[in-house]
Amino acid sequence: MYIRRAKTKDIPQLNRLLFQVNKVHSDGRPDLFKAGAKKYSDDELKKILENDDMPVFAAVNDNEDVLGYAFCIFETAHSGAMCNVKTLYIDDLCVDETCRGQHIGTKLYHYVLDFAKGADCYNVTLNVWALNENARKFYEKCGLSVLKIGMEKIL
Repeated sequence: MYIRRAKTKDIPQLNRLLFQVNKVHSDGRPDLFKAGAKKYSDDELKKILENDDMPVFAAVNDNEDVLGYAFCIFETAHSGAMCNVKTLYIDDLCVDETCRGQHIGTKLYHYVLDFAKGADCYNVTLNVWALNENARKFYEKCGLSVLKIGMEKIL
């Protein structure tokens, strides 16, 4: 297994994993997530993969099967009260449900960290849905800590 930038030829396999992520979310919060949907259209994925400000990394095996991915976005704070730091935001990290437990997610995460360091980022951030306790535990095990907490009141 190795990690590389995702390519347009990977879109069908990225879609398969995007559906897996959405299933976790739609099962946990059907009031917010549509069952059977995915986050991006194929056209949106193509544009993302061509955008260097939104790097996507794919963990692939020797047959070029996508085992996991990390969608990332470069961000910079633009507020008078915030320090102007460069951040790499992990928008989505997924490992194929059939490959979990093989440390692919950990390898992807460390790859992203190294990439961010090489890009002179101050930090790496992400959001995790409260419903996804496995993901939260994984990120804590990787050494991430709470930066901020989003809250809601359903009306």
